[in-house]
Amino acid sequence: MNTEKDFSPLTPNIVRALNDKLYEKRKVAALEIEKLVREFVAQNNSTQIRHVIQILASEFALSQHPHSRKGGLIGLAACSIALGKDSGLYLKELIEPVLTCFNDSDSRLRYYACEALYNIVKVARGAVLPHFNLLFDGLSKLAADPDPNVKSGSELLDRLLKDIVTESNTFDLVAFVPLLRERIYSNNQYARQFIISWIHVLESVPDIHLLDYLPEILDGLFQILGDNSKEIRRTCEVVLGEFLKEIKKTPSSVKFAEMANILVIHCQVADETKLTNDLIQLTAMTWMREFIQLAGRVVLPYSSGILTAVLPCLSYDDRKKNTKEAASACNHSLMKLVTLEDDEDIKEERNGSTGSPSAGEGQPKMEGDSNDMLNASQESVGLSNISFFTPASSDRPQVTLDLDGIVQVLDRHLHDSSTGMMTRIAVLKWLYHLYIKTPRKMFRHTDSLFPILLKTLSDESDEVILKDLEVLAEIASSPAGQTDQASSCDIIENKLVLKVQEGPKPGQQSSTGPKTMDSSPSTPSMNSYFYKFMINLLKRFSMERKLLENRGAFIIRQLCLLLHAENIFHSMADILLKEEDLKFASTMVQTLNTILLTSAELFQLRNQLKDLHTQESCALFCCLYRSWCHNPVATVSLCFLTQNYKHAYDLIQKFGNLEVTVDFLMEVDKLVQLIESPIFTYLRLQLLDVENNPYLIKALYGLLMLLPQSQAFQLLSHRLKCVPNPELMRTVDESKYMDSKKQAVCKRSSHIQVDYNELLQHFDTVQSKHLEVRHQRSARASDHHDRKLM
Repeated sequence: MNTEKDFSPLTPNIVRALNDKLYEKRKVAALEIEKLVREFVAQNNSTQIRHVIQILASEFALSQHPHSRKGGLIGLAACSIALGKDSGLYLKELIEPVLTCFNDSDSRLRYYACEALYNIVKVARGAVLPHFNLLFDGLSKLAADPDPNVKSGSELLDRLLKDIVTESNTFDLVAFVPLLRERIYSNNQYARQFIISWIHVLESVPDIHLLDYLPEILDGLFQILGDNSKEIRRTCEVVLGEFLKEIKKTPSSVKFAEMANILVIHCQVADETKLTNDLIQLTAMTWMREFIQLAGRVVLPYSSGILTAVLPCLSYDDRKKNTKEAASACNHSLMKLVTLEDDEDIKEERNGSTGSPSAGEGQPKMEGDSNDMLNASQESVGLSNISFFTPASSDRPQVTLDLDGIVQVLDRHLHDSSTGMMTRIAVLKWLYHLYIKTPRKMFRHTDSLFPILLKTLSDESDEVILKDLEVLAEIASSPAGQTDQASSCDIIENKLVLKVQEGPKPGQQSSTGPKTMDSSPSTPSMNSYFYKFMINLLKRFSMERKLLENRGAFIIRQLCLLLHAENIFHSMADILLKEEDLKFASTMVQTLNTILLTSAELFQLRNQLKDLHTQESCALFCCLYRSWCHNPVATVSLCFLTQNYKHAYDLIQKFGNLEVTVDFLMEVDKLVQLIESPIFTYLRLQLLDVENNPYLIKALYGLLMLLPQSQAFQLLSHRLKCVPNPELMRTVDESKYMDSKKQAVCKRSSHIQVDYNELLQHFDTVQSKHLEVRHQRSARASDHHDRKLM
């Protein structure tokens, strides 16, 4: 430095001492500067004061010589001490050169700069707050300084500044938040510690309402929560906990909507191998649970994103038990927010069409460009493996359920083969809930959801299948599905219209053609989707025989509980009557027959068929009979159930013309076992009335003659040996006995209007088709064998 340069009012001795390498000499110079500035203060000579500060800043603190910079720093601190309460008038000139030295490569000089700033701030106290952002920026850099002495000095300054902010009521939070938002994303461990400590302090000051700006920093806080330092994580947990407590106290002032997507992002684990991510996810899920409970319907526009985050967590094991429980609470609370009022806004649907839109109009597609909002979210998923959604109704004043987004999320989870069982159950519960609360809007999505709901019937879990059947049953029975448009092609094509029909007139034959089938009364809740469901269910059984073998009875029994059992059997019988795969038709009839005869769920239907006293029961019997003809033994068992013993005997007489296979004999064997079961108790008791039931005995003997010498043969033979002599069963009053016999016959015949000759002809026709198919199959097998030998 040029010592001959004029530095007045600084004396040459002061200048020389400030440039000295020894700290003691620089300190002496600082004391002289302090004395000099005090004199100027006493004289109220601000011009000279500014001149001294300007010389110390430009000629010393910003000098190229390190010792000069050190002298300048101690000189500026001396000026501040001399100014006292008046230092606030010169803080900009005092602080800026000191902060510049924070970037010096010399660690000792950075330490002296920290020391000088400490003295300046200590004197100025609250007057430094207008310059807080500059101070905070400089301190944030020193917090990550590699030199321990510098770091220690910065911590002293940091504590002093925190005390000043805590005591003050003029802190400019609005100006500070942008800087905080920027620095909160630092990856440096010490910088994070510095940031989180300041947030903790600011949040604890009653007059500083940092909660108002929480959306600006919440994402950064979750980033810090994933730090490798246990201490930083613990401090961050405390800060987030304090914020959550405050949110619970003042929910009306919280900007829930602005933070919803942030929570959605952090509820999803991008890297499950990092243990810190579990903490982030649990904390975010806990916040989400509280948000849903506190904000209520405000979060509905974000429901699709929330479900994207919550649903996978429901399948977590006990290692993430807390996260799973929080996710379950979120899911339950969110579901409760969806109410009947969410189905009321249907102006758009009415403008487009009346009733339920077809697949081509008004129906959002599950993939592609169906929804701009959803497309944007999917792009973000592809880039970062994290899903979040912007509200679909942000431009509307009222809160609107994001139904399209929810359905897409649910559909995606059902299609994903890796989705856990509990998640699939939750998805199906959501679909069921939406069909209950928003049926009119949900039926726009039914055609797109239907295939995956049918596919889910093949799930490994019984509980999943039960929930899936509940959804399908609700679709099939919801009044919202009572439209002329929905699935009209299936109704017309298959003529599956369930309605009350009059029974056939006496002497009039019932047509066996597919166009004029008998039908049973439909419950008022059945809609057009019911038939589509039945058709597709049987198609699925036909394509997946293992599903029919392993779960067929279970599925049909549950449907009989959820829907009208009579309609289930009536519609399936109608469909099977036109089934081209005769082998499948026979297998399906056997399955339905077993269910009809053995399941507790079919008790009412069995009672309805047991006594054909009504036109409806007769019509149902005829409908079932025509399809049951695909399986001769099942047809006989149906006649036993309906007490048509003469017709059963007539059918057994025709068995001699059928191909008796091992499978056929096994079915007869099963029928004998069923006769001995509680279902046919009334049939066994009727064996006591030999004279009124001769064809029952003949039919049973006919079965006995069909059986080889087997256990079933012995069982039935023993039963028939117990049939009493009719003479022994006669009552004393023969006339009364004959009268009661005639009354019973007349009572039954007066109600039954069934053309049994036509039914026998239909049986012959169906069995001829089966025989033809078997011959064709045998011929093909023989030709194949011959070609193989050649």
